[in-house]
Amino acid sequence: MADLSRIAIIDYRMGNLRSVQKAVEHVGGAAHIVTRPDEISEAQKLILPGVGAFGDGMRFLDELKLSDAIRAFAQSGKPMLGICLGMQLLFDGSEEDAPSDAVDGLVPGLGILSGRVVRFDNDRGGQRLKVPQMGWNALRWDRPDPLLDGVNQGDAVYFVHSYYAQPTDESVVSMRADYGGDFCASVHKDNLFATQFHPEKSQRIGMKILSNFVGL
Repeated sequence: MADLSRIAIIDYRMGNLRSVQKAVEHVGGAAHIVTRPDEISEAQKLILPGVGAFGDGMRFLDELKLSDAIRAFAQSGKPMLGICLGMQLLFDGSEEDAPSDAVDGLVPGLGILSGRVVRFDNDRGGQRLKVPQMGWNALRWDRPDPLLDGVNQGDAVYFVHSYYAQPTDESVVSMRADYGGDFCASVHKDNLFATQFHPEKSQRIGMKILSNFVGL
């Protein structure tokens, strides 16, 4: 049986597992990688990381029978963190990979949070944007979030993404950034946290955010 004091990181074939694990361990957490539904249910904290395409991510979660276990964990009251693709998968669905006959024009997601994932417009905000957004971008927020202890307005973190979440309930947005206009950089609802940026690649600020999650 897994050590219940440790943080479980879900392996669903979508990358960046070891970098997240090393970052968590760097800030004092004990992280292990899990692949089975029972390991998810046994965890005390859970991280859903990910890089790559939304459709592939959901296909692998379903094939590995992890989707229902993740939904159940999100309802458990125990802390959960989504990172990058792992954040996007929490929503109702994504425009990425959606076939022309898709319901609401979306590939279905986990449906833990209400909203859709959309692509950056190359001409968003009257600016000619490079998509994907790759690099450092400043954070700002207007409400408390436990992950922000020790983080300052305007601190920069590292993004690599072409798509971003549009939550139905704006109150779940905990941080924003600007790329041809505002976009949702993170969400927080009850025990659920998620970041579009990569804290494991965001040096001191990212380590502080991960340290705050470990300490919940």
